Amino acid sequence: MGKLTKNQKVVQAKYDSSKAYSLEEAVSLVKEITFTKFDASVDVDVRLGVDPRKADQMVRGTVALPNGIGKEVRVLVLCTPDKEDEAKSAGADYVGLDEYIQKIEQGWTDIDVIITMPTVMAKVGKLGRVLGPRGLMPNPKSGTVTMNIGQAVQEVKAGKIDFKVDKTGIIHVGVGKVSFEPEKIQGNVLELLHTLGKLKPSSSKGTYFESIYLSSTMSPSIRIDKSSVPGL
Repeated sequence: MGKLTKNQKVVQAKYDSSKAYSLEEAVSLVKEITFTKFDASVDVDVRLGVDPRKADQMVRGTVALPNGIGKEVRVLVLCTPDKEDEAKSAGADYVGLDEYIQKIEQGWTDIDVIITMPTVMAKVGKLGRVLGPRGLMPNPKSGTVTMNIGQAVQEVKAGKIDFKVDKTGIIHVGVGKVSFEPEKIQGNVLELLHTLGKLKPSSSKGTYFESIYLSSTMSPSIRIDKSSVPGL
């Protein structure tokens, strides 16, 4: 076995992989055992007691994280000319329609979120092969297909994100940056977990929140003691 680095020794001294930590402890710990030279993202992984292969147990939704996610979200609005000023005023980074559809068809996807209107979804739908695999396809359930363009842009810029359970029953969500104050990370985690709780499918029996883990971009995963989370 190779020699441990100074940082690995710190992690080994502070972190016990067999232990479940309170949410407050986990947030403090993830900040202490992250040594990246960049501002690492903080992520939550929640294993739910659902079978995503069954349509009535698919968990999908949106959550407005009260403290944002700590990064600039690049928003493209695909809309008709009468909505362009509304989109620009709300802070959209790119606004247009046919010219951006053409760019995407040619491989351009340098964006984080696409917002569009029901009336142009026929055009946008043709981009599914490019946007689908990248998680960029607008969807009414996530609020990205709407006539309220300005409001949708503002919500996304403020920290509204969408999530979807994967085929193994896990929800993976970024909830901020290591540089955030602990209270802000905790607030975002609680908002996510309470939102997930409200979305529990009626057909899901047994334990719903099977496990919850917190980690940063390059830290070990820290198991959270579910009993430390109020409201679960």
